[in-house]
Amino acid sequence: MDEDKIQEAFEAYGITDEITCPQAFEIAEKYSIPKMDIARYCNQREPRIKIRGCQLGCFR
Repeated sequence: MDEDKIQEAFEAYGITDEITCPQAFEIAEKYSIPKMDIARYCNQREPRIKIRGCQLGCFR
């Protein structure tokens, strides 16, 4: 997982404490980052970055 690349992408999108699934998918596509790496990054950070607007309805 390239944490610096993900952090750079999040900063470009203004993501600090929450992200939506559509944003995560867009970042994954634009920056060629696996979606699981983005999810892992969100869960490993302190404080964690919350996932909102889940396309599967898992997170609200």
